[in-house]
Amino acid sequence: MRPVATYRLQLRGDVTFERAAALLPGIRALGASHLYLSPILQAVPGSTHGYDVTDWTRVDEALGGREGFERLARAARDEGLSVLLDIVPNHAAFHLSNPFLRDVLRHGERSAWARHFDIDWGRGRLVLPLLPEPFEAMAEARSLRAEDGADGPVLAAGDHRVPLTPHPITEAERAGEPGAIRALHDAQAWRLAHWELERDGVTHRRFFNVTGLIGLRVEEEAVFGDTHALVLELVREGLVQGLRVDHVDGLAAPGAYLERLREAAGVPVWIEKILMADEGLRPWPVEGTTGYEGGAAIARVLTHGAGLGRLDALWRRATGEERAWAEVLREAKGEVIRRDLAAELTQLRRLLAAAAEASGAVEAGEEAQREAVLALVTEMPRYRTYLEEGDEQDRRLLGEAADRAAAGLPSDHVLRFLEASLRDAPTPEAERLRLRFQQVTGALMAKAQEDTAFFRFTRCLAHCEVGAEPGEPHWSPARFGEWVAERSGRDLVLTSSHDTKRAEDARARLLAMTHRPDAWERVWRAASSLPEAGAVAPGTRWYVAQSLLALWEAGREDLEERLAAHVEKALREAREVTTWAHPRPEAEAQAEAYARGLARAWGEGLPPGAAELIALGEEIALAQVALKCALPGIPDLYQGAEGPLHHLTDPDNRSPVPWDDLRAPAASEAGFGARKARLTRELLRLRREAPGVFAAPARVEAAEGGWALVREGAEGILRVALGPGGAEALWAEGLSWEPAREPRRAARH
Repeated sequence: MRPVATYRLQLRGDVTFERAAALLPGIRALGASHLYLSPILQAVPGSTHGYDVTDWTRVDEALGGREGFERLARAARDEGLSVLLDIVPNHAAFHLSNPFLRDVLRHGERSAWARHFDIDWGRGRLVLPLLPEPFEAMAEARSLRAEDGADGPVLAAGDHRVPLTPHPITEAERAGEPGAIRALHDAQAWRLAHWELERDGVTHRRFFNVTGLIGLRVEEEAVFGDTHALVLELVREGLVQGLRVDHVDGLAAPGAYLERLREAAGVPVWIEKILMADEGLRPWPVEGTTGYEGGAAIARVLTHGAGLGRLDALWRRATGEERAWAEVLREAKGEVIRRDLAAELTQLRRLLAAAAEASGAVEAGEEAQREAVLALVTEMPRYRTYLEEGDEQDRRLLGEAADRAAAGLPSDHVLRFLEASLRDAPTPEAERLRLRFQQVTGALMAKAQEDTAFFRFTRCLAHCEVGAEPGEPHWSPARFGEWVAERSGRDLVLTSSHDTKRAEDARARLLAMTHRPDAWERVWRAASSLPEAGAVAPGTRWYVAQSLLALWEAGREDLEERLAAHVEKALREAREVTTWAHPRPEAEAQAEAYARGLARAWGEGLPPGAAELIALGEEIALAQVALKCALPGIPDLYQGAEGPLHHLTDPDNRSPVPWDDLRAPAASEAGFGARKARLTRELLRLRREAPGVFAAPARVEAAEGGWALVREGAEGILRVALGPGGAEALWAEGLSWEPAREPRRAARH
């Protein structure tokens, strides 16, 4: 069956398999065809997301275990819903509850699982940056001692119990005698270290800069088989009808992996792949992407270009910001690769040195090698290249990046060797360099753009979104039409997910700022007049005021706490006044006090301009729903998106969902939530009842006073008509449906 729509459930917390089963009738009545589940394999105890898998042979008991999942899958089938399952092939939990990692810690390279994990054994023992103090200090303080564990001897280090090589524990080891502990520690396949060593001392491939996750070598057939056996079993048993692959760009060879997965699974596969600029999806055996580019395109066409220009001028006057987006991103990339990904930078330099030695074509010292790596990795404009596939576009992209990098170096001979090694990989050493370089560019782009620059370039936060590019925030209807004409009908289209920085309706309010910059200026002036404002930098105040506009819901008692918590995270992500590793409590407290004061002030009465932006935001949100459901592709509804969705980034997006919104609103119900629910249900009904319309090409055409997205097929014609925005109504005409061979009629929302 051609998918109509997916409904994404974030399992964990109060959403177990049993709870999910109870929601199925509502999800089906809404109009979804697929139940889209976050990862279900055994994860770290207390995991809030499930991407930290500890045991790929078990379904997580916290969710209901294997039996619970089977009951859910059968119940979904009875409701006519297919199951789409999120899987995590790139990494597992670097956690002592991981039984396979525990075996590696106990037996080192002799472990049957040692090759399953991406560990750089060439750098010596596996580094465990778990200690709150240096090892020597803890040893001298007798804070380390050997104990008997359930599966063998362990070294007790605070709350950690690290597996030791099997041996009879001596009395000196039990007593924590420093000399005995040093000797015992030296005999292990691992080395304990202070947690700050993770900046440049870790010896395993991480997920981005998250030391608590360790890369898997799924490019090896045995590793693929072991880590996918349970998932493939669920597919063969008919319990899973589709797969979503998390973080495909972290894999050694994404194309080869997807070929193997499709052959083994035989079900539709979607991939988490963030496409940038004019980047297209590679010809892999997948249905398509999970849809970030769809949400970004919708935001671009719903942005008012002229209004954005006025907003930009106001932002720069108010905050003193002079940099363009490209400059902000470049600075962030330079900082992240030197600091957060220092271990990865060190590894790339070592791999470059090995490639140079193998070739004999270039001589260079460590600093020249480091400079070349730094310059090139910073200039790479995409998350990842796929040079192993021999793509000419990627080779050209690499050459252009190398040219830009060379401009900042006193000599480019090492850089050009690096470029040639990546392009052609003439030796095994160069091949290893190419592999790791491509994995690091993805991590760097994600950390620098999504988790740093997005919190610095704050002109309009609606454009600081996964899959979006603040440097190109606006599309004309004509440009949008070009994109629509090239769009695959098999990709998902998402406007909210567990990874988006702001939920769809929160983002729509921020887009309203570009349509009503004068209204925003009034909001900004009021926000700047608070007594707490003087202690907070203008850029921070600008961010906080937007965040409150995004999440505001009258009568919510938790707004103050949610906003303050989000501001703390945003400041640490931006890393301009405080950081995660070294927080500045005073600076954070001042910003949080301002956020709380602003929330209290809004609770007493909205400032001038806010109600106007909120009202327009609702119209933009409805337009967003209509475009999302009418575009080529498969609309993906994040949990709760059938109603108002105003949360901010994780962990705010894990707030309890008002599941009552899954019910159909009564005809008499008014308000934004009811309008959104009725529009969503109507469009999903049309997608189900008129599949030919949504299988046919889409077009954008001029309409009276604006433009329209048109879908036309054997069953009829669907138009999503929009006004020009600005001072005029954006959602002017709304949705119209003209069935074939029937008198013309229109439904308006």
